[in-house]
Amino acid sequence: MRAILTLLLAAVLAAGAWLAYGLLLPVGPKGQEKFVLLRPGSSARHIARDLQNEGMIRSAAAFLLWHEWRGRPTLKAGEYKFDHPAAAREVYGRIVAGDIYVHTVVIPEGYNTFDIANAIQAAGLGASDDFLAVARSDVSLISDLDPQAPSLEGYLFPDTYEFTRTQSLHDMAAAMVKRFRQESHQLGLNTDLHQVVTLASIVEKETAAPSERPLVAGVFYNRLRRHIVLATDPTVIYAALLAGRYNGVIHQSDLQFDSAYNTYKHAGLPPGPICNPGRDSLQAAMQPSSSNFLYFVSDNNGHHRFARTMEEHSRNVAAYRRAVADSR
Repeated sequence: MRAILTLLLAAVLAAGAWLAYGLLLPVGPKGQEKFVLLRPGSSARHIARDLQNEGMIRSAAAFLLWHEWRGRPTLKAGEYKFDHPAAAREVYGRIVAGDIYVHTVVIPEGYNTFDIANAIQAAGLGASDDFLAVARSDVSLISDLDPQAPSLEGYLFPDTYEFTRTQSLHDMAAAMVKRFRQESHQLGLNTDLHQVVTLASIVEKETAAPSERPLVAGVFYNRLRRHIVLATDPTVIYAALLAGRYNGVIHQSDLQFDSAYNTYKHAGLPPGPICNPGRDSLQAAMQPSSSNFLYFVSDNNGHHRFARTMEEHSRNVAAYRRAVADSR
C-alpha cells in the first residue's frame, strides 16, 4: 500500500512539474520580435501545435489542458507579435483576448493606386501587383456610385488604416471605399460624382495649398466650358504610369503619348481619377471659385500665379523661370 501511495505521489509530483514546465516557465524571443499567424478556422489543437512549433510555448499538450480547464473559450485567429519570453498562460490569455497585431497603413491625400499598392507591400500585407489587380478588377465596389469607373482609383479614401494579415486585399480596398462613401455622404456628393472625383484628383495633384484648390478647380471648369484642353502634367504622368513608362521625369514623348489620360492631346476630362483626392479637393471640385482665369503656373514658393490671357500667363511663366534660376 505504501508503495502504491509513493507511486501516486511521484506521479502527482511529476504531473505538477510537467504542468509547471509547460505553463509557467517563460519561453520565446529575447531581444527581437517574432510574428506568428494563427489562421482563421484553426482548431485549438492546431493553434497549440503552431505555437509550439514556433517556440512560443513549451508544450502543446499543457496548453490544451489549460484550455480545457478554462472552459474552452474561443481562441482568436490573427497575427500575434511576441517580443519577450512569456509563460504559456500569458500567451493563452492574449489569444483568448484577441490581442492581435495590426499593420498601420498611412494613405496621404493624392496617393494613386500605385502608391497605395507600395504602401500595402511595405506594411507586409501583400504584394503590390496583387493589390493593383484588386484595384483594377473590384470595380463592383463602386459600380453603384460610378458605373463608368475603370478602376477603384479615386475611391480609396486617404486615411490611416489598421489592417491585419487575416484580411484579404479585397477587404482592405473595401475598407478604403467605405471611408470614401462616408466622406462623400458628409459632403453631400451625390450628383456628377464621376466628374467631381476625376476633377478633384487633378486638383489634388496640381496644388498642395488648400486655399488655392477652389480657384484651380474653377480654372479647369472654365477650360472645359470653352473646350480648351486641360494640358495638366499630372494626367500625363498617370498615363505614363499606366503604360509602365514613367521614370520620374516628363519627357517630350510623354506629352505626345496617345493615351486618353493625356490631357495635352485629348480635350475634356480623362476617363477617370488619377489619384485619390482628399476632402478639400472634393469640396473644391464641388464648389469651385468663380473667376475668368484660364491659366496658372507655380510661383516656385508653394503657390500659383493665375492669368486670364495667354499674354499674362506668359509673363507669369517667365517669372517662374526666373525664380527657379535664382533659387539654384
